[in-house]
Amino acid sequence: MKFLIIRFSSIGDIVLTTPVIRCLHKKFPEAEIHYLTKKQFHGVLSANPYITKFHFLEEQLSETIKILQEENYTAIIDLHKNIRSLKVKRALKVPAHTFDKLNIEKWLRVNLKINKLPPIHIVDRYLKALSHWHVENDGDGLDFFIEEKEISDAILPIHNSSYIAFAIGANHATKRLPEYKILELCKHIPHKIILLGGKDEAETGTKINNLFPEKVINYCGKINLNESAYIIKNAACVITHDTGMMHIAAAYKKQIISVWGNTIPEFGMYPYFGTKGILAEKSSRMFEVKNLACRPCSKIGYGKCPKGHFKCMNNIDVQQIAKFVSGVY
Repeated sequence: MKFLIIRFSSIGDIVLTTPVIRCLHKKFPEAEIHYLTKKQFHGVLSANPYITKFHFLEEQLSETIKILQEENYTAIIDLHKNIRSLKVKRALKVPAHTFDKLNIEKWLRVNLKINKLPPIHIVDRYLKALSHWHVENDGDGLDFFIEEKEISDAILPIHNSSYIAFAIGANHATKRLPEYKILELCKHIPHKIILLGGKDEAETGTKINNLFPEKVINYCGKINLNESAYIIKNAACVITHDTGMMHIAAAYKKQIISVWGNTIPEFGMYPYFGTKGILAEKSSRMFEVKNLACRPCSKIGYGKCPKGHFKCMNNIDVQQIAKFVSGVY
């Protein structure tokens, strides 16, 4: 048997597909599992032992399809479910299985504030794509395998110290705390903090490090994905927004303090620990401004608040977050 799993992007969404990969492998250990994604996200799964082969979305979809047609797949598991994945499925002409994106329910929740969302995590919706083969959820939660060769010598000793990992970034501005809130939170946390983020967060990270040089280490824009995951894996707990780092933290069953802005956990993408991560789930907490009339304003996010007030983040009580962090540290 040979399966093709499709998920083009992004970091968090791909991490959320890992139970599908693992559970499929457990059911069919001799089968080949191929994965189609964008080349820039290869590192998310490059060390995953259950994947036989990777394929990458080429600039011309026809080139990708031509390569895939040579593989003679048994079936396709479409976990992206968009126009491009539909074209791939039609071209390969093999049985295809997918999941319910709940687009109508999400539209109603965002635009009319009518809640028809079922209380089911996206991982469990992904796994329903395997129901044809009676594949069961093993309860192990998410996976993230680190490429040890990509961890620099400067990062490796970090596991010998005690610290809080704070992932300050997010793809959209409305999903992350404003800079002044991040500064305030770091001020009130009396413990060593390691800041994680991309190049967009580098300036903020430098500013925080300069203000609190004794307790803050800034790695924003300075390290790769595997090194960020290594820091998260060895942290006492993790503070994060609704982003890929949150799901990597869940893969390591860390205590997660997640901060939610314009998106809501009810979309089904909150930290997923599986049945074997109950202790981590119980000790974690989600902080959000509830009963805000304009929230959620998007299922993804914006570059700035559509209303101009950004109450979903400006009204977050960071002192309460700091108090909670100190309690679980």
